[in-house]
Amino acid sequence: MKVYLLVVCLFASLAFGKRPNILFILSDDQAPHTLSFYGNGICRTPNLDQLAKGGIVLDRAYHMGSMSGAVCSPSRTMMMSGRTLWNLPPRGKKHLKKEEGKPSGGDILANTIPAVFNRAGYSTFRTCKNGNSYGLANALFQEVKDKSCRNADDESGSQWHGRQVMDYLAAREKKDEKKPFFIFYGFSHPHDARNGREDLLRKYGAENVSEPPQKLNPKSPKLPVSWLPEHPFHHGHPGLRDEVSVPGVKTSRTEITVRNELGREYACIENIDDQVGLVLQKLEEMGELENTYVFYTSDHGIAVGRHGLMGKQNLYEHSWRVPFVVSGPGIKPGSRAYGNSYLLDVLPTFCDLTGVAIPQTVQGKSLKSVLMGKTETVRDVLYGAYCGGTKPGMRSVRKGDWKLIKYDVLNGKVRRTQLFNLRSNPEELLVEHHSKEVVEKTGNKPSKDQINLAVLPQYGEKLAEMERLLLHEMKSLGDPYRFWDQPQR
Repeated sequence: MKVYLLVVCLFASLAFGKRPNILFILSDDQAPHTLSFYGNGICRTPNLDQLAKGGIVLDRAYHMGSMSGAVCSPSRTMMMSGRTLWNLPPRGKKHLKKEEGKPSGGDILANTIPAVFNRAGYSTFRTCKNGNSYGLANALFQEVKDKSCRNADDESGSQWHGRQVMDYLAAREKKDEKKPFFIFYGFSHPHDARNGREDLLRKYGAENVSEPPQKLNPKSPKLPVSWLPEHPFHHGHPGLRDEVSVPGVKTSRTEITVRNELGREYACIENIDDQVGLVLQKLEEMGELENTYVFYTSDHGIAVGRHGLMGKQNLYEHSWRVPFVVSGPGIKPGSRAYGNSYLLDVLPTFCDLTGVAIPQTVQGKSLKSVLMGKTETVRDVLYGAYCGGTKPGMRSVRKGDWKLIKYDVLNGKVRRTQLFNLRSNPEELLVEHHSKEVVEKTGNKPSKDQINLAVLPQYGEKLAEMERLLLHEMKSLGDPYRFWDQPQR
């Protein structure tokens, strides 16, 4: 019996020692359209491209939304806790009270990412920006190196975050650490101010400025096809920082301003790619990469001139969707799936991939079956919310190719409904995109059906179906608000 127990313990120890590592890479304010594997032909990201070629790309990954102008704050809390938007825990700061929901279901803090993997015997490390997150949970990582780095030099750019991970790995190598690791590798870019390295700025025809530029650099990226000089109606958040105060942009949406800002954004993203490459190379040299699941995503997308908007406080695809790529043991290289995932799904996915029990407090779904090619999606319907400004704000729902967005803001002064078929109108173009001025600037002539379909009577039945679907999701997810044309209970 003693020999049997010894053998069992030995095999358990070996299995524990071979548990896969997790490298979770998170950028700040990055939309999928900035990456080549989502169709970008300008921004150079060879290391992320290689990561995508060696793993799986999800085409329908989303953040669930926000009740705050700082969209990253609830988004990162959802990631850390696996909770849905309206069920977030208290985080210990009075100014975040508006972001709390119904935290029932046990001790959420004790079941966040670092707490779970600390208990599982992992070495846990974090580097990321300061603030706008779940600070109580962040502090639970065994080693924390946080700092906001939104410049371009070695001490205040993405290089600083990269160096923290490299130093952690060097120390691990030196002491011959056997524990599996969980590394939370976060960046402060491409969030504004998008201060890029000079060599990369020259490459993308951009300059670091605090006021809107006055001269067009022909090397700067072209305007996106969904660019507008202004949004057709007020977005419902008066004085919103992202729409009036971004350095180098302010309220300008001119071709010169937007193209310069895109160049700055791409410079920041390529710098991130450089730092990611160094870490992946180090892991390969250490013999750790083949036993590591590498995730790359962002806390939400962002507009940067699309639809006349600059920020992330909207529910168009460019701001609601996130990039999501994963490589690691058992994942087929070069694979792709819809996923229909939320960022809050990452915690149960981490657990499922490493054999760690998923906490009962978690409300997200494991993506393991999708990552391993067993299923295409984990849910049929996707819900999004933004009400950081006037209430009830905006809501969206997507099922298949169909998407609905509703607006009820400024005390009822703006009440709009948008219906899109994303197969025929993936950029969610509006009638304003058909104007001569816009077509001349973007070089894109939309087809006649690339408009808001909610205004066309032939889509009345589909509109009613999507309206019912949205109300169902609002009720099931505990959304505390209702729109003007919805039952109030």
